[in-house]
Amino acid sequence: MAATRHKKRTGRRILATAAGIATLGALVAALPAGAAEESGKGDWTYGKQATGRTVDVQLLSFNDLHGNLEPPAGSSGEVVHRHADGTTEKIKAGGVEYLATHLREARKNHPYSITAAAGDMIGASPLVSGLFHDEPTIDALNKLKLDVSSVGNHEFDEGAAELARIQNGGCHPVDGCAEGTTYEGARFPYLAANVTDEKTGKPILDPYFIWEKDGVRVGFIGVTLEGTPDIVNAEGIKGLKFGDEVETINKYTRMLERRGVKSIVALIHEGGAPASTAYNYDCDSPGPGDGVSGPVVDIAKKLSPQVDALVTGHTHQAYACTIPDPAGKPRTVTSAASFGKLYTDTTLTYDRATKDIVRTAVTSANHVVTRERAARDMTDLITKWNALAAPIANRPVGHISANIDGRGSTAYEKPLGNLIADAQLEGLAPADKGGAQIAFMNPGGIRADLVHAKSGTEAADGIVTYGEAYTVQPFTNMMTTVDLTGAQIITALQQQVSGSNEASPKILQVSRGFTYTLDLTKTGAARVDVSSVKLNGQPLDPAKTYRVAMNEFLAGGGDGFAALGQGANKLVGASDLDVFIAYLGAHSSPQAPLAPPATDRITVVK
Repeated sequence: MAATRHKKRTGRRILATAAGIATLGALVAALPAGAAEESGKGDWTYGKQATGRTVDVQLLSFNDLHGNLEPPAGSSGEVVHRHADGTTEKIKAGGVEYLATHLREARKNHPYSITAAAGDMIGASPLVSGLFHDEPTIDALNKLKLDVSSVGNHEFDEGAAELARIQNGGCHPVDGCAEGTTYEGARFPYLAANVTDEKTGKPILDPYFIWEKDGVRVGFIGVTLEGTPDIVNAEGIKGLKFGDEVETINKYTRMLERRGVKSIVALIHEGGAPASTAYNYDCDSPGPGDGVSGPVVDIAKKLSPQVDALVTGHTHQAYACTIPDPAGKPRTVTSAASFGKLYTDTTLTYDRATKDIVRTAVTSANHVVTRERAARDMTDLITKWNALAAPIANRPVGHISANIDGRGSTAYEKPLGNLIADAQLEGLAPADKGGAQIAFMNPGGIRADLVHAKSGTEAADGIVTYGEAYTVQPFTNMMTTVDLTGAQIITALQQQVSGSNEASPKILQVSRGFTYTLDLTKTGAARVDVSSVKLNGQPLDPAKTYRVAMNEFLAGGGDGFAALGQGANKLVGASDLDVFIAYLGAHSSPQAPLAPPATDRITVVK
């Protein structure tokens, strides 16, 4: 018989009980004196007593949904399948209607089944969710019966106070509740073990969660990447500290062990990159260059051997690998790509005598969320929110002659990146708007492609709606123009491929007239050929001052671009979305649609 789902709230499990509180100071002040991680309270448990010896616990997991309730469009909604003969094919995947069907089917005949996520469930979301502060996505996750999730960096997009409301419920303090709706909050705990208040040192959300059924107990510890402050708006996380992932997980592993919980899963919003983009690639194969690389490897090798499995995210990659723990024993590490295109099914064999997972018996695999059978309740949910968003979402704002790839492009220079940078340059070039001569766009801020094929209520191919433009740039960052010297600009280019970005380069998208060479045969900052950096064909003068346009995230030094944060004489303009939409409207029509820009600004030497 299936366990009865019920929540047992014992003590503080979230950073505030009042959704309308607007400041971190007020949030912290609302906490009771006993903190969950010290009192042993704050658990949500599912419980009875157990009998017998071993039990297979099913762990279903996914990550980086980013509010993609509907199937993602274009290449963002595809996964690569690798056949036995080495050939590959692309499969359309994703959409919460289909994710629900797959998870519900997977749970059948598995009395011990847990569903967990590794962060970025919300944030950078398409309009149908983002317009309503991601309440629709939390509603969907509640219906999916998500048991637990770590926070990701995008859970902080609207700040800590808004995250408290997402967890607790209540109407948005500015926009209120959407017509005919109420918001009750997440019925699953968000975990943030390494996100603490700078003054008290206490986690702002519960650090861990214990799942229990028939005496089988599995502990979950949730963390986001330590580098979150570098990739979110600084204003929303004032007063918060983001700690080391390994130190934090090891700390709470010991705490769970003292509570008698020996089966432990880490939910980590940090990830890696497998050698192949195929979701079913065997990343345990021993060939040269095979396997997985990136931050998750170092984390996995240092985490306590008592942690039995790692569910990871952030990089939007797909892998189900084993990475040795500090004792040299293999341990499962998984990630299910993004946007609900995959889910991971892991079998954890629980030994009731030792209360631990038999690590040698752990198996794990990623499965495609094919678009075959939609879950009716999710279809109804999407229909409801789409109807509320329709007056805004369906308005045409431009026309294109072909797909313009952004998020789906694997190239350093992306056609949509060039388009956005050109829009920002044009919008901020007038003297009264900033006098911009150059524009830079961060690649991570491009969240989708512009797809030529018609969708929804569009009358013809090539129409770009407000909703589609919003999906490309959902953050509504304010544009800024600043003074930077040529030397500072060159330093920023070098920061793309050095320092915190050396292992995983972040290549800025640049406006027309700005060109340079990126030499990947070299290492670190030397990859930027300084002599090749030119503006309108003229070498950039290190001593000269230039007016540079960028969004407020980059202007604050985000994504490791400290040099861009040194700008002077800042002038704030319109939002990035408004600038983008204005450019589409000015440069396209049904008779003269906008063509994909050429990608000839960055010369890449390999």
